Amino acid sequence: MTAAEMWHQMFNFQDYGALLGLVRNSLIVGGVLGLVGGLTGVFVVLRDLPFAVHGISELSFAGASAALLLGVNVVAGSIAGSLIAALVIGVLGARARDRNSVIGILMPFGLGLGVLFLALYKGRSANKFGLLTGQIVAVDNPQTGWMLAVSALVLVVLAAIWRPLTFASADPQVAEARGLPVRGLSVAFMLLLGLTIALSVQVVGALLVLSLVVTPAAAASRVTASPVLRPLLSVLFAIVAMEGGILLALGSSIPISPYVTTISFLVYVVCRLIGTRRTRHGRTIRTVTGLAGESVRL
Repeated sequence: MTAAEMWHQMFNFQDYGALLGLVRNSLIVGGVLGLVGGLTGVFVVLRDLPFAVHGISELSFAGASAALLLGVNVVAGSIAGSLIAALVIGVLGARARDRNSVIGILMPFGLGLGVLFLALYKGRSANKFGLLTGQIVAVDNPQTGWMLAVSALVLVVLAAIWRPLTFASADPQVAEARGLPVRGLSVAFMLLLGLTIALSVQVVGALLVLSLVVTPAAAASRVTASPVLRPLLSVLFAIVAMEGGILLALGSSIPISPYVTTISFLVYVVCRLIGTRRTRHGRTIRTVTGLAGESVRL
């Protein structure tokens, strides 16, 4: 394949306007997922849970594959798999060492189950591939309704526990000493994370969920430690990656995942360079105590 042919396959904007109508639902869901993924990602980074994201996504993939095989709602299957994984990790993995061991056991099990279910599935191969790498036209009206409802639930619960969860994530020992239910908050957040990952799998695919739930928050953390700016930037970066990935993938025959991951990675690189430049120029960093008791760099 020549360079021109490769470029044409990756970026082909003929009849682009007519194709936009095909991804209306995906653009709506992509914006909502950027909001949910950006906010939950802040706590994923604070609590050092990127490995858990990958582990939950494998069980989400298994649940979605089982639903595809049985001919039932794929979103429901994905959510069921994610919640089972999140609950197991949250209950059994209180300590980091235990948590990583549990995740290391769940990941190959979930992936193996997913591969088995897809091997038994005799339908369209695009449906199989989409669960792994995402599809921009796979979100129909019923799925959109499901995903918006679950996203609203995640946002409401996250808003309700945001302040104590921030405190428990920044300093769990002090939070527990002050009477906060640290273990309960941890399990609750894992369940919210499971729901977020299950939704993300529908658009981004199981293999590359990290680009939506982890990378934007990690990028935001490189340029600010403000408890206000960090979630705002994380959401902005996630939405830009999602919507930009969808719009670029529409003009090509390539799945959406490479575009989303590339945009997320470039944003992270830019933020890392900005953070490094600030450090080299000796920018003064002051540490203050936030409303929830966490340390905040300014």
